[in-house]
Amino acid sequence: IEAFQEFRILTSEVISRTAFGSSYFEGEKIFYMLQKLADIVSRNSNKSRIPILSKFWKTDDDIESEKLAREIQDLVIEIVKKRENKVSSGGAESFGSDFLGLLVKAFNNSDEKNKISMEDLVDECKTFYFAGQETVNASLAWAVLVLAIHRDWQDKARREMSMIINETLRLYTPLNGIVRRARRQVQVGKLVL
Repeated sequence: IEAFQEFRILTSEVISRTAFGSSYFEGEKIFYMLQKLADIVSRNSNKSRIPILSKFWKTDDDIESEKLAREIQDLVIEIVKKRENKVSSGGAESFGSDFLGLLVKAFNNSDEKNKISMEDLVDECKTFYFAGQETVNASLAWAVLVLAIHRDWQDKARREMSMIINETLRLYTPLNGIVRRARRQVQVGKLVL
């Protein structure tokens, strides 16, 4: 469990720096809220709901998840506004070449065909933060466990690290599945979603 927590910090730091140009501590609140949101979703994934009734009566989990979603959105928008302000004040020439920079550029695109909404930008950031961190974290934890169990493999592992990572991914896939829903009709190449 300690290694898992250490890997969580490591993977969060790597994702924060490479994708968003910030440190783990800047994204820590987002990671924490995404984890709480994932726990709520997991806890409620097998519960049946009556569609009409759920519009008028919300459970504590529904209220908490809506609050978390709003807070996450506000934090991501704050990060986006910092990028935009840096460019508009002349502190930077572009929005950046990292993942967030590309999203902010698409959000500010003057061509309506290539422009994304703020909602899409926030959703992409949430997906990247959570899915990237959890999958890599789980993979690293499994790899360390397998190496701890098979000490004779450790010397071999130092020479064949890519093989070890691939075998760990084959045996213990870090992601069972992600459910995504298209909110509006979108065409991706020849595919219409």
